[in-house]
Amino acid sequence: MPQRAARGTGRQVAIVVALAVVVAGFLAFAAERHGFFDLKVYYGAMHHWLRDGGELYDHMKPFSQYGFTYPPFAAFLMSPMALLPWHLAIVVSVTLTVVTSALVLWWLVDPIARREGWTRWFAFAVAICLVAAYEPMRETVNFGQVNMLLLFLVAADLFWLVAAGSPVPRRWRRFAGVGVGLATAIKLTPGIFIVYLLVTRRWRAAITASATAAVATLVAAAIAPDAAREYWTQALWNTDRVGALDFVSNQSLRGIVARIDPLHPSTVAWLVLVLVTLFWWAWRCRTAVAAGDEVTGFALTGVVGCLVSPVTWVHHLVWLIPALILLVDNALAAPARSRRRRALLGFATVGYLVLVSRLVWIWRNQDAANLVGFLGSNAYVWVSIGLLLFLPVRRLAEDGTWPPAARSSAGQGENPVADNAGQVAHLVEGDRGLSR
Repeated sequence: MPQRAARGTGRQVAIVVALAVVVAGFLAFAAERHGFFDLKVYYGAMHHWLRDGGELYDHMKPFSQYGFTYPPFAAFLMSPMALLPWHLAIVVSVTLTVVTSALVLWWLVDPIARREGWTRWFAFAVAICLVAAYEPMRETVNFGQVNMLLLFLVAADLFWLVAAGSPVPRRWRRFAGVGVGLATAIKLTPGIFIVYLLVTRRWRAAITASATAAVATLVAAAIAPDAAREYWTQALWNTDRVGALDFVSNQSLRGIVARIDPLHPSTVAWLVLVLVTLFWWAWRCRTAVAAGDEVTGFALTGVVGCLVSPVTWVHHLVWLIPALILLVDNALAAPARSRRRRALLGFATVGYLVLVSRLVWIWRNQDAANLVGFLGSNAYVWVSIGLLLFLPVRRLAEDGTWPPAARSSAGQGENPVADNAGQVAHLVEGDRGLSR
């Protein structure tokens, strides 16, 4: 047995090394280089503001139209950049992204590995390699973006403080919503998770999140009143600071509408699409939370945030990672060789490959008004819409575990359990829910 275990470990090490080499080669030869463009914007803004005495939102990166676009609270958190050498700022940015990404992946992948009987470190290492090749993650690292830090704050809040059945002591759970509030104060788009808490009737957490965001915003305003006034009255509303809405990197519903008619994009059409999307999302989230499936509610909200935001650059699509992982989780819970398993694995594979491929960039400088251009230039939006429509919602068994029938019927032609059991049971209840 020890020899067999050693051989198995050796094979797993070989697979991980081979996969890491392939991914490293892909990143070296195929990945776009951005030279930490966004980090340079933050870094330059902090130096201009804190060291040169300029106005925070007046700074523009040289030879570009891009300036600091985050709320003053984000600037307050980034202010240490004014004291750091440039290369150390890069190290801090990459380290934060790697650490927060690893933690979120561990929370999502480890429960699957334990349920399926996989070697946990092996499953985690494979997931890390696959996510490293994922274009939105590559863009997040290469731009020096803060996406994974925000995703981490929200995930930690919803998985460990908000979720029913969490093992976190009650005295700490009263802080549920703080992570969502902090993420919203850093960048406005995570505010969709406050709406999620309201839609799913977690009133206390929603109030805490709103209060946290408000307090952080007011503290920043007290420290830098001029910057706060300029942001809320001018910079926030100046869309030229973030780029053109019809640019192919804007993979949101607004981007679709803008690319249909770049000169006169229809605001009414966009608002109708947003309202329909939010209605469907709210219904699905309430269904997920009623079933105890907090992680699917979290994943659906990350997806809808990308869809309804006026601007969703490709690097923002790291918010799709939880939904893609849950597709695989649902597929593995279905009977082997079943149609459901094949469909979910197929969707996950196609969605992942599309989001690795840089497909939309074919239309960067081409006309996207024809049918092929319309479909191809919005390819990442179609993946997001598919996830919002078809990501399964799981239902807990009476004992709070995965239904045993979902495992025992594998390969026997029986129907899979509809709407598999809740991932939250795996995240917060340890070995309970890991039985096969």
